[in-house]
Amino acid sequence: MTDKPIDAMSFEDAMAALEQVVGALERGEVPLEQSIALYERGAKLKAHCAKKLAEAEEKVELIRAQEGRAVGTTPAEGM
Repeated sequence: MTDKPIDAMSFEDAMAALEQVVGALERGEVPLEQSIALYERGAKLKAHCAKKLAEAEEKVELIRAQEGRAVGTTPAEGM
């Protein structure tokens, strides 16, 4: 796992890190204190991914509006 600051991660990097966190927690191979830290990091990664998706949706809406097309998005599933 990387200790790269979450704010500096791309969406793809954050999703990969989140998958690693989830995998480690699901396997249950980490001590309780580390599990708590992983859970906290996972929550931050999820929030970062949601923010990145929202930013992308805003850009798509702007492009569609500039083209005179209908605007509006459907939230990404699970976020």
